[in-house]
Amino acid sequence: MTPLLAMRLAAPGVAAPTAVQEREQLRQSYPDFKVVVLDDDVNTFQHVVECLVRYIPGVNPDQAWALAHRIDGEGSAVVWCGPQEQAELYHQQLAAEGLSMAPLEPA
Repeated sequence: MTPLLAMRLAAPGVAAPTAVQEREQLRQSYPDFKVVVLDDDVNTFQHVVECLVRYIPGVNPDQAWALAHRIDGEGSAVVWCGPQEQAELYHQQLAAEGLSMAPLEPA
């Protein structure tokens, strides 16, 4: 028996949580994480752009160039934000390409 069904059977006068409430609880349980690339004196703009386009879903070359300029101008930029497991993957892939990365942290 599922926990939701058991709850409905155990408490007939109590309204069961809705699907929206259950999704909200899941979202609150799993915070998003930020993938942050740091400025350095090693990587070229072109290399940073190629890595962002290759590894970060949905990033096109124009967006990657804008992010590379933000990294250069501000010292860092959040290049992706989402579930921890995916953030860890993108962080690892970018670091393996030689990009300077900030530690993962909750968004």
